[in-house]
Amino acid sequence: MHFEFFIGRRYLRARQKQGFISLISVLSTAGVTVGVMALIVVIAVMAGAQSEFRSRILGVDSHAILMRYGAELADYRDLIAQVQREDGVLSARPFIYTQSMLRSSSGASGAVLKGIDPPSETEIAIEGMGEAFQKLYPPGKDKDQPGDGLPIVIGKELGRKLSVVEGDTVYLISFRGMVSPIGHVPAMKRFRVAGFFASGMYQFDEAYAFVRLADAQRILKMGDTVSGIEIRVKDIYQADKIAEQIKKNLGFPYWTKDWMQMNANLFFALKLEKTAMFVILTLIVLVAAFNIASTLIMMVMKKTKDIAILKAMGATDGIIMRIFVIKGMVIGGFGTVLGVILGIIVCMILKHYPFIKLPGNIYYFTTLPVQLQFADVLTIALAAIGICFLATLYPARQAAQLNPVDAIRYG
Repeated sequence: MHFEFFIGRRYLRARQKQGFISLISVLSTAGVTVGVMALIVVIAVMAGAQSEFRSRILGVDSHAILMRYGAELADYRDLIAQVQREDGVLSARPFIYTQSMLRSSSGASGAVLKGIDPPSETEIAIEGMGEAFQKLYPPGKDKDQPGDGLPIVIGKELGRKLSVVEGDTVYLISFRGMVSPIGHVPAMKRFRVAGFFASGMYQFDEAYAFVRLADAQRILKMGDTVSGIEIRVKDIYQADKIAEQIKKNLGFPYWTKDWMQMNANLFFALKLEKTAMFVILTLIVLVAAFNIASTLIMMVMKKTKDIAILKAMGATDGIIMRIFVIKGMVIGGFGTVLGVILGIIVCMILKHYPFIKLPGNIYYFTTLPVQLQFADVLTIALAAIGICFLATLYPARQAAQLNPVDAIRYG
């Protein structure tokens, strides 16, 4: 292969009269570089978005839930003990989940009310949530003082919509209220804003409100029942198997759902977008590959006599073919390496200097998420090299099929 490399390198150094071929070679290299760089940056952003969605969703929601068809859970304490004995389960605790409305002196807004027990330290994954829960469940304080008002923790954006600050009073209106002789009357209870949480996802921060489990049971007239049981597992990617095993052990009328099922549409859309962007941006590399093919075709036309002389000296078709494949692969390989380097540099800049700001009321996050994965970079690099290699085959094959006599006579 040393001979083929030597000739291929000589052909890359085009003479002044072949400057147009050199220009196309430079443009081909630039095309591959831009395509690979764009692919790496966009795929890294898509992977970062997927990771951000996952971490922030799991910061608010559980890894899996256990519920009962058509009824609340009355025997939830026994169920929690049974669930916690399952392999891979980290914790399990009861919750109440319902739609409600919050009203302040400045306005009103719909809210998702969630009644919870105090979480353990390992479960507090939201920024600012730990301090808020300490105010929801203050240590060493079992009873509320008269006039305090029941504590409630609300999302940061929900607090802005209601124009409230910590310590303000809000009224919770439940649609599962009291039943009177005149019909169903919504229940209303006064709460004190004990704190705020910021999950980083606008849709959660503008809608969620947390209260103590016992307070939710009293307001909703649920007695000693709960909506379901939240389950957290050691390995989030095994949540589906663990949830399925729990459902199998408990049997009907209990059912489970893991975090992937609860957010299936979102993660499927992200995966589809990532695949679509990969296909679309690969077209940039494909265009550059066509330029490589054009460069080699013109090179074959210019080097007809040289090819004929090489064949007359004993060069085989395979040698001729490899010479032009090597030339094309040098162009494609250099462009790919340069694109990978520039793509990684851009990703590092975006990750450490998040100067691109996104409106939180439109997107799920306020900064551009970037997660560079080795598997993605390797796939992009191999795909680019593969496309460039395929682009060299036709011109190289045409060069190998040249008849030395005709090439010298008509070249």
